[in-house]
Amino acid sequence: MRIHIKSRKSKKSGITPFLSVIIPAYNEEERIAQTLIRIDQYLSFKKYAYEIIVVDDGSSDNTVALVSKLSRKVGHISILKNKKNRGKGFAVRTGMRKAQGRIRLFMDADNSVDISHLDEFIRHLESGFDIVIGSIKIGEQRATERNGIHRRILGSLANFLIRALATPKIKDTQRGFKLFSARAAKKIFSRQTINRFGFDIELLVIARKNGYRIKEIPVVWDNPAGSKVGLSSYVFTLVELLRIAANRAVGKYNF
Repeated sequence: MRIHIKSRKSKKSGITPFLSVIIPAYNEEERIAQTLIRIDQYLSFKKYAYEIIVVDDGSSDNTVALVSKLSRKVGHISILKNKKNRGKGFAVRTGMRKAQGRIRLFMDADNSVDISHLDEFIRHLESGFDIVIGSIKIGEQRATERNGIHRRILGSLANFLIRALATPKIKDTQRGFKLFSARAAKKIFSRQTINRFGFDIELLVIARKNGYRIKEIPVVWDNPAGSKVGLSSYVFTLVELLRIAANRAVGKYNF
């Protein structure tokens, strides 16, 4: 699907935004404000209207208060609140359903993939792709991992199993920086069933199953210390991977 950028007024004017940015957040009080300011500063120089939707996933810290305060100062920012923790996949789906943009990006609250990558992603949507995803498994290696070698080992093992069982043509399913056309997002997220870390895999399986064109491009990934992804997250993801394989086998992802 080809996307053409046109100059837009601000979201406050009631004009549908060109871009929606969805950010799932869980106990991100130390990082979320910096990330939102960075995104808004970058996008403020663009000629299109945009919205930034933070979906709080039942945080017990000051994430909601910080985002709410910032949203009163920056009109492009809004917040949705889940009463309890439902998982990153659930939070992203919530944001995508609320989004109004003609193109829709989800990215991580820690800004591990910087918003400056967006222009290249948009160019690929304009050229006819439906989905553009960030990858550290293609091109020159541009990844910084600050959470120990065990994370790299577990990540490599998980990636091998994901490619073997679900997405053989995609080298990296797990980067939290993915851009969708509105048409693709509406269809794909309507079939999403996985609520936690395996949701990225499921989205791409659904997209492939239904003929959407996916472009994987290299990104710079800087994973900050203190990541919330532990050993249990890898175990849950592998369990979800088996669910995805079963769902695909019985035709659950067909439109």
